[in-house]
Amino acid sequence: MRNRVLSNLKGNLFGGITAAVIALPLALAFGVASGVGAIAGIYGAIVIGFLASLFGGTSTQISGPTGPMTVVVASAVVLFHGDIKSVMSVIFLAGIFQIAFGIAKVGKYVKYIPYPVISGFMSGIGLIIIILQINPFLGEEGFGSVMQTLINLPFTLSHINLDSMYIAVATLIIMFFTPKKLSKIVPTSLIALVTMTIATAVFNLDIKTIGEIPHSLPEFVLPSFEMHQIKNIIGMGFTLALLGTIDTLLTSLVADSMTKTKHDSNRELIGQGIGNTFVSMIGGIAGAGATMRTVINIKSGGTTKLSGMIHSTTLLLIILFFAPIASQIPLAVLAGILMKVGVDILDYKLLRMMHLVPKHDLAVMIVVFVLTVFVDLIMAVGVGVVLASILIVYRITVESEVKIDFHKDVDDVVNKDIRIVNIDGAFFFGSASMFEDKISEVLDTKKIVINCLDVPFIDISAIFVLEEMVLKLKDLDIEVVLVLRDRHMAKIKRLDKIKVFDEIPMYKYLREAIE
Repeated sequence: MRNRVLSNLKGNLFGGITAAVIALPLALAFGVASGVGAIAGIYGAIVIGFLASLFGGTSTQISGPTGPMTVVVASAVVLFHGDIKSVMSVIFLAGIFQIAFGIAKVGKYVKYIPYPVISGFMSGIGLIIIILQINPFLGEEGFGSVMQTLINLPFTLSHINLDSMYIAVATLIIMFFTPKKLSKIVPTSLIALVTMTIATAVFNLDIKTIGEIPHSLPEFVLPSFEMHQIKNIIGMGFTLALLGTIDTLLTSLVADSMTKTKHDSNRELIGQGIGNTFVSMIGGIAGAGATMRTVINIKSGGTTKLSGMIHSTTLLLIILFFAPIASQIPLAVLAGILMKVGVDILDYKLLRMMHLVPKHDLAVMIVVFVLTVFVDLIMAVGVGVVLASILIVYRITVESEVKIDFHKDVDDVVNKDIRIVNIDGAFFFGSASMFEDKISEVLDTKKIVINCLDVPFIDISAIFVLEEMVLKLKDLDIEVVLVLRDRHMAKIKRLDKIKVFDEIPMYKYLREAIE
């Protein structure tokens, strides 16, 4: 028992420290990319990493600033013209929304977002990160907008800082081509960070650096809500909360598959919400569950929440004692690291299969991708889900059939007085109009059997259409009989407030209905 406890402690210690080493360059890079500053990225990794581990529902998850969350924070910085208090209000509100999501048990619904939506969204986020790093990569001041970066690209290309570009290219080479044996021992991002920072100092290159990083504990600041900005703050806060929810719970699923455990999604959202709420009070940027850091933590031996808290403590010690050294890191190095992050976020699984993917799924992915990059993140997800839902409804409707048969007597002579309307497939708002059309074709008969035995589900729209058809047939003196499953029969009777179906015979078997 004692050996097991020591083994778990050792695994959590190594897992947490290794995750912190991975998190350090990324936190600095995300802080700079957000427009709030490198120290904001570190604060985000420390506070969210600790509180999300302590209160969350995924034992091995490492939380902190991520690419998607950074993109939204950067958008907020642009929207509020650099007013950091308004940006912190957005992050504060995002945390409150996430706590509310957890209490309302919204977490379980994230898994129902269609894969093409997630694929288009994540690939869009990856491209945004790559585009936004073009300017720092080439030694120019970065923009927080994709369109602004692209519009100013001719100017940027005509004012390249060659020293910055050489260092950034060297960083990318290290990130892409470091041998796996070495990267398993030392993270490639850390190798790039250390070697390129030393190279910049040794060769005295003219490159912009992070600049001064405070090496003391942050000051406590309450977010402020300006009434003229409240609409934008709420909108951006909800966007950030929704994105953080998706980002986190997808990482939780990865952790589950690796550890053969099951996370508590709603508790995880509450933990993330607490982390984002508190980080806004010290000027840190928002975060979520970080897939790469979580995977590294698990592979390094992390098994419990302790590993996440050790990760945060390690980062705190680093910033308290090594902040002056970190201030000398070139922005071009961080740009190279972030470009690799952007490339890694792209969904290669679906991109490789584009020629095999059904056209409607591919259309959803492309629409979400374009909206994510050039319009709005939350609109992209919303439009993607709606579009995917409409296409699913269309497919279900196409696969539903309404067929008409004559009843055959025992002597095999067709009895045209009895028509059987067979509904095969979902009977819902999408297929209800098809049913109406078919009924209109058999108004020349005396008796109609409506057979719903092959209907897996029936919705209220179909019940109301059925009600209208029964009234219409009664007015034409056509006798109607229904054949239904027990649960559909009970549902129809429960919703029959005007007692239309009281006089309509209902059976569980087709033979009974005909006889």
